Amino acid sequence: METFSEDWTTALCVAAHPDDLEYGLAAGVARWTAQGKTVTYLLATSGEAGIDGIPPVEAGPIREQEERDGAARVGVEVVDFLGMPDGGLEYGRELRKAIASQIRLRRPDVVFSLTHRERFAGGGTNQADHRHLGLATLDAAADAGNRWIYPELEEHGLRPWSGTRQVCYAGSASPTHAVDVTDTFDDAVASLQAHQQYLEGLGSDYPSPAELLRTILGSASAEDLGEYTLGLEVFPR
Repeated sequence: METFSEDWTTALCVAAHPDDLEYGLAAGVARWTAQGKTVTYLLATSGEAGIDGIPPVEAGPIREQEERDGAARVGVEVVDFLGMPDGGLEYGRELRKAIASQIRLRRPDVVFSLTHRERFAGGGTNQADHRHLGLATLDAAADAGNRWIYPELEEHGLRPWSGTRQVCYAGSASPTHAVDVTDTFDDAVASLQAHQQYLEGLGSDYPSPAELLRTILGSASAEDLGEYTLGLEVFPR
């Protein structure tokens, strides 16, 4: 893998659910905010269907706050939610438009998300929300620069933005680039630990945040990098 270039200043991280960004990508976010870069989060859903023992109407606000708490652990101050249905994301115009509008609003140099491939690194099957969101994010980065696809956005002051250079995916089975996140591993653990009620709902046999992240970030390899590496599949724009 090539070393991921860090010659950018602003990024938008897009995910389907609270906690998606915390399974590895947050380690990179902690590194980049420590460098003075501006990173914002966008969550398509509130993750309201993610805790079996808590009804969605109660779980949604809990998970939103856990995401804000986890983001704060890695230096992210802005966390937005689109309010779309957990488990019901569909690739299409509505999702692409919602993401494109946020790209126009935040005007990021780089966009990050979770892989849209059918399998994660390690072979696990990726779920529908992640696949639909990831692909919509790739296309929305292009949509954001075309004033004729969603002309109504300009009426709300959201001018076209073609400045996003790359869309980058964590969790891919085919990473192309690597980031040394050894120094921010503990920050990533703290970010995932903030999702306390969600993790408790997974049961006592579920691995701890530190165990999970050692597996995720310790499995990639790249020359001249440290013990923990974030792998990214990078799509240039």
